[in-house]
Amino acid sequence: MEFVYALLVLVLAVFIAAFILLVVGTIYFDLSNSEIPLGVDQPVKLRILHSILIGTAGKILEKLGLCSQLGFTRYMRQGRKLGEDPKLFIKDLQFGKVPVRIYQPRAPSAGRRRGVIYFHGGGWMFGSINSYEPICRYIARESESVVLSVEYRLAPEHTYPAQYEDCLTATTHFMKTAEDYGVDPTCIIISGDSAGGNLAAAVCQTLVGRPDLPKVHAQVLIYPCLQAIDFNLPSYQQNCAVPILFRERTAFYVLQYLKGDASFLEDVLEGSHMPVDVKLKFRKWLSADNIPKEFKVRGYKPKVPIQSSNEVYEAVKKICEPAFSPLLTEDAVVRQLPESYILTCEYDVLRDDALLYKKRLEDGGVPVTWYHIENGFHGIISLFDKGRLSFPAGKKGLDNIVNFLRSL
Repeated sequence: MEFVYALLVLVLAVFIAAFILLVVGTIYFDLSNSEIPLGVDQPVKLRILHSILIGTAGKILEKLGLCSQLGFTRYMRQGRKLGEDPKLFIKDLQFGKVPVRIYQPRAPSAGRRRGVIYFHGGGWMFGSINSYEPICRYIARESESVVLSVEYRLAPEHTYPAQYEDCLTATTHFMKTAEDYGVDPTCIIISGDSAGGNLAAAVCQTLVGRPDLPKVHAQVLIYPCLQAIDFNLPSYQQNCAVPILFRERTAFYVLQYLKGDASFLEDVLEGSHMPVDVKLKFRKWLSADNIPKEFKVRGYKPKVPIQSSNEVYEAVKKICEPAFSPLLTEDAVVRQLPESYILTCEYDVLRDDALLYKKRLEDGGVPVTWYHIENGFHGIISLFDKGRLSFPAGKKGLDNIVNFLRSL
């Protein structure tokens, strides 16, 4: 009996030791593969958040066979619907088959309000109207606007153009019925962050060709992802391992959105997924030459174009569609876009996507308000209200967005 007991203790000790090694090894791998530049706001806090948001625990549970990392990360990021708000009426609806949540100020208004449509971020794979409830409530309260949050379908279960189509469906429905919610149909703003910024830009461009609908009043793009041809722009090189969005993860999300798997990831990162003639076609819009010099001082090494294989290009060529990469739309469309607000962060791989789009808009005669967070990183706006894990720069950025909305 003593022998059996000793054997059980030994097995348990081995299991515990193996578990500890797994945990320590996973955490060490995640931390050692990230780098936080000196200029980033509150680096220690960012490391903690990075470990939570990228799903370190999910990796461990997946290795133990308890759940998938995707499922765990979605669970951690899905958020929850908050309780009643004394200043807002909040209602869940369906626009077509698309779930939406609408936030309406309770205070009486002398006239119809502006409407703000918000598409959440999350790499087209994560996020929900619940996880973006704090941001949408804040915008509705502080800007005294009616806010519509859209629950679009997620990858990899649903691939492009499902997300874009859901956002377009919700937007057109809202524009047609705006007065039912006390909204002035001529004062609707389309907005989103990260992947949601991509969707906002794509929907705005599509609506340029819809004379049956009111003209969009403005667009708000918060560190948007706007192209998937060049992952070697200065910001991708400078911030390739800065939390919470790595260069490799960006390409991974793009491929999951495009086709539901990450095959050809290395080709996309290296730039061998696009033929040289295609790159040259878009060079006038997508080139490091169009990025101001001050954004290259932290280092940039131009990459020599390399030829692609036809197999890879055929698999990913939809990347070139403007609905997928809004930066690549025609000048005739850009010139018709509404007044725009763009927010960028210095330590964000997507910084240069937004800078290039800013230049395209300005060159097309579109008024642009630009706000740059010098010590900011990707996702900082969502961290404006996380208690001890909040970032003041995120709150300042969100307040700047609110001020822009109030000015419209």
